[in-house]
Amino acid sequence: MRILVSVQSCVECVQLPPSCLAPWDHISWVATVHEAPRHPFPTVDVPDHAHNTIGAVILAIGITGMVGNFLVIYAFSRSRSLRTPANMFIINLAITDFMMSLTQAPIFFTTSMHRRWIFGEKGCELYAFCGALFGICSMITLMVIAVDRYFVITRPLASIGVLSKKRALLVLMAAWAYSLGWSLPPFFGWSAYVPEGLLTSCTWDYVTFTPSVRAYTMLLFTFVFFIPLIVIMYCYFFIFRAIRTTNKAVTKINGTESTRDTIKSFHRLKNEWKMAKIALIVILLYVISWSPYSAVALTAFAGYTDFLTPYMNSVPAVIAKASAIHNPIIYAITHPKYRMAIAKYIPCLGFLLCVRRRDLRSTNSSFMSTRRSTVTSQTSDIGDRLHCTSAVKSRLSSASDSESGWTDTEADLSSMGSWTASRQVSCDISKDTAELPHFKPSSSKSKMKSHDSSIFEKVTNTSRQGQVKPAPCPLSHV
Repeated sequence: MRILVSVQSCVECVQLPPSCLAPWDHISWVATVHEAPRHPFPTVDVPDHAHNTIGAVILAIGITGMVGNFLVIYAFSRSRSLRTPANMFIINLAITDFMMSLTQAPIFFTTSMHRRWIFGEKGCELYAFCGALFGICSMITLMVIAVDRYFVITRPLASIGVLSKKRALLVLMAAWAYSLGWSLPPFFGWSAYVPEGLLTSCTWDYVTFTPSVRAYTMLLFTFVFFIPLIVIMYCYFFIFRAIRTTNKAVTKINGTESTRDTIKSFHRLKNEWKMAKIALIVILLYVISWSPYSAVALTAFAGYTDFLTPYMNSVPAVIAKASAIHNPIIYAITHPKYRMAIAKYIPCLGFLLCVRRRDLRSTNSSFMSTRRSTVTSQTSDIGDRLHCTSAVKSRLSSASDSESGWTDTEADLSSMGSWTASRQVSCDISKDTAELPHFKPSSSKSKMKSHDSSIFEKVTNTSRQGQVKPAPCPLSHV
């Protein structure tokens, strides 16, 4: 009895303020028990407009990233002038950015509208894994692009013919394997994938202050962010130095005398430098986008987690995911071949890119004239070599018989060479014409085309008849 009296007196002495009891006035104990397991992930007490704003921003980023990177992939894969081994790296960068937007934006938007993570633990791990994989692969691809520009500009002779499509594909496979190797450890107990910020998205655990988590965070930043960044800075330092040295050399040559080969190499280097500047802009924007997120992770790594608020964790994550939209925007502004390809294959977008049909036709005609001149020069080279061979043979055969005519075998070889060259010209011109937009050529162009074809027919007929006299050829050409 004494125990009951003492307990009752203690209960009467403890009186809670009305403010503490007010939220529970109309909630039963049964309802509270049933509502607890419904949302196993915790929530953050922030206003609804914060979730709505972040959701709207991430949705706009996702749509822009998916549409823009799809256009980059389509244009670089469809256009013949852009389908080069070096541009395979740009296509891979667009693929990683497209997948980043596709896997992150819809889920992030949905959870922001629900104010909490609703896809469970496995969904959180898969979401964070995709973000890590595609983000790491983007950074490694940017490093590969910088290294490729470095070799092309600083060592032009050594880089000729080195990068083929097969080798470029092997490099990209190595980049994906490297990214996968750094994305899988959280599945096997080394760190973990957990919710972050406003608890509507997930990433690797950089907050827990344990040796395992700290080791993974430090190694991840070292081999995925800092080392690629150092390599990129090294490459562009020597690229700038090579461009500066070449400009000084060309200035000196213009002051005295300029050779054709020097001017040609300077123009080639100038074009390569334009592509390098575009890549540099992409790299700088990517690094700027991921720098706030890296600063937050390194702050938590240093043990100052108390200074980080949910907004300080979520806003840098949104900025980092916005790096997926930089690539298509930059190419739409600065890359002339990309703009021409988009206007050529998707005419409705040519107006948005400020590409006029007249510019598109002039670009196509200049490309065809370049192809014709290249093939024509190859044809003349073949004819000159055959003429030189026949002249030397006729001189060495007999001193008395000094006629300049060809034997039947040489005439056949000459006719075969000229016929093959003319056939190559017609094939190349037909391929180039097939890629042009559908418009009717003018009468002058058709006359020019018929005139060119008649010239090739005359050359072929005369070579077959064996009536063409060989051009004078010095013995040094043999």
